[in-house]
Amino acid sequence: MSAAKVVLALDGMGGDRAPDVVVEGADIARERHPGTTFLLFGDPARLKPLVDRRKGLAKVLEIVPAEDAVSADDKPSFALRRRRKSSMWLAVQAAAEGRADSVVSAGNTGALLAISMFAMRMVEGAHRPALASFLPTSRGEVVMLDLGANVECDAENLAEFSVMGSVFAQVLLGLDTPKLGLLNVGSEELKGHDEVRQAASWLRRDGSPVHFHGFVEGNDIGTGVVDVVVTDGFTGNVALKAIEGTAKLYTGFVRDAFRTSTFARLGYLFASGAWMKLRKRVDPRRYNGGVFLGLDGVCVKSHGGTDGLGFAYAIGVANDLVRYEYKTKLIEGLAKLRQITSATESPTEALQASGGAE
Repeated sequence: MSAAKVVLALDGMGGDRAPDVVVEGADIARERHPGTTFLLFGDPARLKPLVDRRKGLAKVLEIVPAEDAVSADDKPSFALRRRRKSSMWLAVQAAAEGRADSVVSAGNTGALLAISMFAMRMVEGAHRPALASFLPTSRGEVVMLDLGANVECDAENLAEFSVMGSVFAQVLLGLDTPKLGLLNVGSEELKGHDEVRQAASWLRRDGSPVHFHGFVEGNDIGTGVVDVVVTDGFTGNVALKAIEGTAKLYTGFVRDAFRTSTFARLGYLFASGAWMKLRKRVDPRRYNGGVFLGLDGVCVKSHGGTDGLGFAYAIGVANDLVRYEYKTKLIEGLAKLRQITSATESPTEALQASGGAE
């Protein structure tokens, strides 16, 4: 763990409820992470009054003027060309140039990815970034990626995502050897398309930088059978939205059930303690802070509609990735993966090794 102070660049104008939520989140994070300081990019006329209301925050935070902001409707290409003076662009640039150790934004996801890829580039050994985040399971938390950055992925992408996700779980979940699974239509080795099976054949080899469990299905995500689930961005985003929608559906069912009668309301009073524990356990703010893994820098994407507490959790993710040297460990893991994927074995032989050839 790095003992040096951490400087985080914050996009003060990004998100549905910016800048209030960003400043509130920084204030909460200031108490949780002593030694962390902030560069807050945005409109000083709006930011300074919010900062001044929070005693002690100004001592660890510097407001950096930005005359523009990326809007929720901006296309990534437009943000790249026309938002060079925006709070998002300047915050990412600060991290890319080393004036900050990481950047956190609740702004436009596509624009943030495009700007970050342009300014930071990719880390050595990675070809595409992947969006990763946490989900609650019956045993704790699971890291899942890609959640939408790449609609289509080849075997090399999936193998690289596996290293990214494994290191991410080591750093943020404190696991020495997180168990990893590739999301598939079945757990059998013959199931799935060629890209998934070829990636699996690489990850099973001696010297693999990950602890590969094998294939997992959608219903395995919530059981905690693995600590990391890897898939392409299309499948990952659909799975994530399905899980979120189901959680909201059943929360609504339970809430409605407690309103059906006087006895049901009394039952809620007796069960309120357990209900509060459940709500805390699945509180989406605790899992706020998706990360674009694979960039040559740390970029954390907060949910656009979060509150101050949720934004503080995103700041915590950025802080831990820096302090526990995620980037250094990722480069080491990708180097080990390259030794495996650059072997002379052809794709056909790789599939035969995984039992997938006809």
